[in-house]
Amino acid sequence: MRKVMLTGDRPTGKLHVGHYVGSLRRRVELQNTGDFDDIFIMIADAQALTDNADNPEKVRQNIIEVALDYLACGLDPKKSTLFIQSQIPQLCELSFYYMNLVTVSRLQRNPTVKAEIQMRNFEASIPVGFFTYPISQAADITAFKATTVPVGEDQMPMLEQTREIVHKFNSVYGETLVDPKILLPENQACMRLPGIDGKAKMSKSLNNCIYLSEEPEEIKKKVFSMFTDPTHIRIEDPGKLEGNTVFTYLDAFCRPEYFPEFLPEYKDLDELKEHYQRGGLGDMKVKRFLNNVLQAELEPIRNRRKEFQKDIPAVYEMLREGSEKAEAVAAETLKDVKAAMKINYFDDEELIKGQSKKFSD
Repeated sequence: MRKVMLTGDRPTGKLHVGHYVGSLRRRVELQNTGDFDDIFIMIADAQALTDNADNPEKVRQNIIEVALDYLACGLDPKKSTLFIQSQIPQLCELSFYYMNLVTVSRLQRNPTVKAEIQMRNFEASIPVGFFTYPISQAADITAFKATTVPVGEDQMPMLEQTREIVHKFNSVYGETLVDPKILLPENQACMRLPGIDGKAKMSKSLNNCIYLSEEPEEIKKKVFSMFTDPTHIRIEDPGKLEGNTVFTYLDAFCRPEYFPEFLPEYKDLDELKEHYQRGGLGDMKVKRFLNNVLQAELEPIRNRRKEFQKDIPAVYEMLREGSEKAEAVAAETLKDVKAAMKINYFDDEELIKGQSKKFSD
């Protein structure tokens, strides 16, 4: 079986470090292994419109922001197909057919949908498009016969629902769709990077993000404002690591080579943690170290982004070409789906011959 990877992001703003450690960094690594026959990276604008239908300009303007972040992080259009979801009409048709395989009660039980509805205050009035976006996501994944979907931990219920749809379709109509596997970050800290305020989810709407393209002074300002251990009042007090945002970020970003460069009095992160836990290490010293780490990680991304910004028409052309390739692949899958469902009337010569014989006898 061909190895195919698919993943993507909603264009509701620039991408942040949570996107980077949760999935984006891994995508680049996997892209460069050469292990996949095809890689599809989707800018999910149609999905973004499910809760931004009254503000399409927000989605429209952020297409290019996400594309620039992709390129800056190392996604290569020669190795990966970058495309825009709304430009693939086959996805809508697949979603429509899959809706018949999912009950309302099953959608209501999806933990990710429930959490997102609560976060957006949709309890009283849920847009149908938003409510059914797990089905849309299943269409995205199956349209490209993805075998691997690298995402953050919060998307696990979505992938499980996709697999349920695949199993139901194949049991009813015959083996047609590919069963995808989720690929989670290997680093536990990257599963769901918290916001700088210590809240469980980093979110643009909560204004608790560090963006990949932010300038050095803004990064420093945000790092220095980070939530730590509220009981660590004096330097000599023992500090807690659990729930301490600064150390969670260090777990996600720190590399061994950063210690001799930025904090040579410690040999590694374990030694730094041990000192903090026993007391005698202040939060500001740790924050200064984290700031240096993040600056080193984000500077090359920011610089590459500025280079790509010099030729925006070329970025749109790359997305157009990627969308054309993606549409051709999705069209083949839709053809297979319609054949399995017996709704390929004009392509089914046996049907036409059989009906001719029936009415001529």
